[in-house]
Amino acid sequence: MPVFVTDQDQLVVWEPGEHHLEDNFLRFHAQNPRVYQELVSLAFRWRERRPGEKCGIGMLFEVARWNLLISTAGEPVKLNNNYRAFYARMIMEHEPDLDGLFELRRQRP
Repeated sequence: MPVFVTDQDQLVVWEPGEHHLEDNFLRFHAQNPRVYQELVSLAFRWRERRPGEKCGIGMLFEVARWNLLISTAGEPVKLNNNYRAFYARMIMEHEPDLDGLFELRRQRP
């Protein structure tokens, strides 16, 4: 059965199946848009203070984990480290000013 999620004001339809990790990421992203927003905010702060320098998504992920933990009422958002690469790619794809900020490895099929 197809699942519908929104991705930056765009409806995305995906079929569960071969890409279990990506499926889980898309579901998490749809349910927790503030994680993307936090990572983008941190990435822009990095770019502002260190223009031209690469940034590690891992570093931003840990800062986001901290920021979201201390600002969350109720259940804290649990960030799966397996989603880091997906967020790095999504940020660079949807935020033109942040394109090239992260070094990427080839994604395994």
